[in-house]
Amino acid sequence: MRIVFMGTPDFAVPCLTALIEDGNEIVGVFTQPDKPKGRGYTMTPPPVKVTALENNIEVYQPATLKDGKALEILKELAPEMIVVVAYGKILPKEILDFPQYGCVNVHASLLPEYRGAAPIQWAVLDGKTKTGVTAMYMDVGLDTGDMLMKSELEIGENETADELHDRLSELGAKLIVEVIHAAKAGTLTREKQDDSQSCYAKMLTKEMSKIDFGKSAQEVHNKVRGLNSWPSAAAELNGKRIKIHRTVITEGKGEPGEVLSLSPFVVACGKGAVEITELQPEGKKKMPAKAFINGLHLTDPKELKFS
Repeated sequence: MRIVFMGTPDFAVPCLTALIEDGNEIVGVFTQPDKPKGRGYTMTPPPVKVTALENNIEVYQPATLKDGKALEILKELAPEMIVVVAYGKILPKEILDFPQYGCVNVHASLLPEYRGAAPIQWAVLDGKTKTGVTAMYMDVGLDTGDMLMKSELEIGENETADELHDRLSELGAKLIVEVIHAAKAGTLTREKQDDSQSCYAKMLTKEMSKIDFGKSAQEVHNKVRGLNSWPSAAAELNGKRIKIHRTVITEGKGEPGEVLSLSPFVVACGKGAVEITELQPEGKKKMPAKAFINGLHLTDPKELKFS
């Protein structure tokens, strides 16, 4: 099938790769413009652009899709379908209506749950035990189009959002190939979303980072997992900010934020306790909690307190 692919970050790369390996004709790739990164603000291409160029596919990086120029490019490329995965731009109606087989999006949730920008992270933050990917026809709403196929997976009790991201990206790659085969066979079926069951996964912000140890151990653990690796959960330890990257739920009682043990590094919550296994002091690299505690040369857990 002749396909134009629209996507930008790492999450979209497995889908593009799977479509290429499946033998489809990728006639063009649309992705976000290069952006400055790092201390030197070096202009850096999006991961999807890198993959496209490695496969000798023409890349387009328009600043907008609303001025008619993108549509003119698409008319020249003449795709039968546009596949959109984490592109980061709204497609105007004239583009949505253009291809023969429509515009198909792969979204990282079991729609209608978690429409929006951060579905993977919010599934973890909310303590969900199951999630998945949904392929849908795109319309003018935000992740509101008719669903085509879904694929589910279980979320591990200690799995971080970053780890889940990688598994869902691979699951999405398998799903989009199934959708293409069904489209060519004429067996795709549409299912309308039940708007009453929808919820919105808003963008993450740095302001979400602060851990409230007055919450239950499960809630604290979910926050650490859900904000890994950005913006990262954080707390004040003896007045110094520290990022907490990994925890496990354990037994223990005490005042919220009270350090119950140094080895292992256990902190009391409003209900239960968490063991911190990986952290990052301000201005330093990630490290095992054991290495951090050893560097403090303390023997009494009462010398430490989270706030």
